[in-house]
Amino acid sequence: MLYGAMKLSIGNSLKLAFRPWVEGIEHVPAEGPAILASNHLSFSDSFFLPAVLDRKVTFVAKAEYFTSPGVKGKLTAAFFKGVGQLPVDRSGARGAAEAAIRSGIEVLERGELFGIYPEGTRSPDGRLYRGKPGGLARVALATGAPVIPVAMIDTEKIQPPGKVVPKLMRPGIRIGKPLDFSRYHGMDGDRFIMRSLTDEVMYEIMKLSGQEYVDMYATAAKRQLAEAAKRREE
Repeated sequence: MLYGAMKLSIGNSLKLAFRPWVEGIEHVPAEGPAILASNHLSFSDSFFLPAVLDRKVTFVAKAEYFTSPGVKGKLTAAFFKGVGQLPVDRSGARGAAEAAIRSGIEVLERGELFGIYPEGTRSPDGRLYRGKPGGLARVALATGAPVIPVAMIDTEKIQPPGKVVPKLMRPGIRIGKPLDFSRYHGMDGDRFIMRSLTDEVMYEIMKLSGQEYVDMYATAAKRQLAEAAKRREE
């Protein structure tokens, strides 16, 4: 009931205020498990994608979203709880990754939609970065659920990192055809297959988004940018 109320309230408000355009929504099944694998440009990605879908989408969200102080923190926590998002403590990287994978498998085993950002973090500059194989591939191979590539477009312009008040403009969402990896079901221990699966999904996201692809992890790119900024200040 809480999910339905939050979905109706916030989802309708977002659609009315921002009027997001959507292509390929017919590729999301009306029932049954599926993984929505999306690029990640903005904090608001986790708001817009669920808002345009009729079905509930469960993302694994970092625990800070549920515990941040202030009015924004309380509103954020209420939204994520209301739409059924799952908090994961990221203070221990390995433990967090395992918890996220277990949560994703449980969501899919219930026949629901599981959302994931294969890049692992938001893009620091609007480009598409290499997907991390651990989360997406392990969940897909453990469950046999289809993977649906998703491209969020222009959401980084609405709410760049550090900006509290969003800019009113139309974001876009392109949803690709489901990718079937069921032939590899149960082979989540094979690193070659995990890497190949992830790269195939990222290629489809790149085609949908039109982003420039960078063959490195976004976390490494963020470190490089931070180090460069530090050197400029010295």
